[in-house]
Amino acid sequence: MQQDYNQTLNLPKTDFPMRGNLPTREPEMLDKWENDRLYYKMIENNQGKPKYVLHDGPPYANGDIHLGTALNKVLKDIIVKYKNMSGFCSPYIPGWDTHGLPIELKAMKKIGVENGTIPPVELRKHCKEFALSYVENQKEQFKRLGVMGDFEDPYLTLKPEFEAKQVKVFGEMAKKGYIYKGLKPVYWCPECQTALAEAEIEYADDPCHSIYVKFKVTDDKGLFASLNIDLNKTFFVIWTTTTWTLPGNLAICLGPEYEYCIVKAKNENYCIARELVNQTMGAAGISDFEVTGSFIGKELEGIQTEHPFMNRKSPIIIGDHVTLESGTGCVHTAPGHGVEDFEVCKNYPEIDIVVPVDGKGKLTDDAADRRCRYVQGIVNNSGE
Repeated sequence: MQQDYNQTLNLPKTDFPMRGNLPTREPEMLDKWENDRLYYKMIENNQGKPKYVLHDGPPYANGDIHLGTALNKVLKDIIVKYKNMSGFCSPYIPGWDTHGLPIELKAMKKIGVENGTIPPVELRKHCKEFALSYVENQKEQFKRLGVMGDFEDPYLTLKPEFEAKQVKVFGEMAKKGYIYKGLKPVYWCPECQTALAEAEIEYADDPCHSIYVKFKVTDDKGLFASLNIDLNKTFFVIWTTTTWTLPGNLAICLGPEYEYCIVKAKNENYCIARELVNQTMGAAGISDFEVTGSFIGKELEGIQTEHPFMNRKSPIIIGDHVTLESGTGCVHTAPGHGVEDFEVCKNYPEIDIVVPVDGKGKLTDDAADRRCRYVQGIVNNSGE
């Protein structure tokens, strides 16, 4: 006789189904939450309790959510729900960033146009429609994850009232003197013609010429007089792998505590960091040379040199970012092209910031009409 063991087990009785069947039951549960307005009842019930407000950085409205977005929202939702169940009133207002390059790029791709080929007003119209469509998409996707919040009235950066508040805050800052116009180095995309965040930068190996360039000394502050040398034949030597930045050179930076030697070779005198003399002379194919004197970097500050092909001076300055890993120890400094160069030149108010490229990355008239011939000549004479 077959024994029915089910009849021998003393188990609790329940109406719960044996299977979770979540793909079917979860949407039903979420619909019930929304139809019962569970979030709003929860906030109403918690009125008068201490406030706990989570300020949520909004996602971009330029595509469907991904794993990172989902993790971000779920973790924050756990915090908000926990606070609402532990003695606080914790409202959650979801929001979306509806401005910026990520939206513009995808909107232009969708309508099949390139940057600059569509009037700005029309582009903004397409961007608005594109962004709002993904606000709705992401809103439903967040709800599907079980996230609770005031999805009926989210904050959107394109709302007129939101923009008006930004203008008001900006106006108050201007009244208090916090707003000023100046220059700062930013990462820039010549294709999109807009600023980029550092996280958006990807580096690749790019074959290039490395060159040595001589800057003739025009005023030595009397320091070289004891060496009995001809200033017309005395040069600071820089090394660079970015030949196209030479029109933007405004100074030569030395390490304040490094020792710099005056090296005599081929009837000329070159100022080079002691540790890099042999390396530099070897790169130039010069074997017959002698060191006739030396100075500490900070002693040379203020010496004037002449830019090799621009009609301006390139003074000697000092900076802690200078290293002796490569080059000559005399760093070509173009504050319109690099963060470190820009920062060190801010210590010298007499140095103007020249940016000799436009938004498309092309050299401007500030680089002089003769720039191509001069730079090409330097490259050809570099031996590389």
